Amino acid sequence: MQPQHIRISPKDLAKKVVVVGDPARAKFIAENFIEDARLVNTTRCFHIYTGYYRGEPISVAVHGIGAPSAAIVFEELRMLGAEVMIRLGTAGGLVPYLEIGDAVVATGAAYIHGGTIGSYIPDACMVAAPNPLLATKLYEKAKNIHGRVFLGPVFSSDAFYAESKDFVEKWSKRGIIAVEMEVAALYALAAMRGFDAAALLVISDNLAVPGKEELKHHEELESFVEKAAKAVLETLREFNPNRGEAARVKTGR
Repeated sequence: MQPQHIRISPKDLAKKVVVVGDPARAKFIAENFIEDARLVNTTRCFHIYTGYYRGEPISVAVHGIGAPSAAIVFEELRMLGAEVMIRLGTAGGLVPYLEIGDAVVATGAAYIHGGTIGSYIPDACMVAAPNPLLATKLYEKAKNIHGRVFLGPVFSSDAFYAESKDFVEKWSKRGIIAVEMEVAALYALAAMRGFDAAALLVISDNLAVPGKEELKHHEELESFVEKAAKAVLETLREFNPNRGEAARVKTGR
């Protein structure tokens, strides 16, 4: 199957990709971290930059807002040869101990049955979890570079403005520590399509703390995003995919 929205050749995409929602964040990463960065795709505003991070081929791709948009990008990146995707995004805290600027490595993602993932698996609840080796390495790098980093499951919502006091109470009581919009789709598609995935999320607001509910935007979070981006890039540089044929060769099966 040929990609319909990302109109580039496989040679224009690295096998390791940072995926982000905000075009400004993609541009920031490309300009500040990626050597010889080239803007290889602008179709549908799914901007993709490809270059090198410390000698390692890396792409930075915009997936837009929400699971339907993100799923298109994740699918097409995989069609073009991507083997590892790490989402670098923002999330709203659902527990009081998360401060603005803290980072969360998403150990899993809950979602309402149906929606985008339900279109793929209409009769079951699809697992939405990261590659544990990739998530562990990401946590270690983030802990060293970013500082305050937490492990925990997130909730992937399909509606940005739907959160309420009842929403916060419901999901935090079930152990969910933050809310965002795309991680469940990333993790579910990683399992279905055979690529490695993880996510590092910078806390941009906290719905559980009065006075901290207002969303901080890219410019206000830049110093935190900069450290998180470095952690993601260092993780990608060091991580070697170990799926499919490579895994069978290693195990002798």
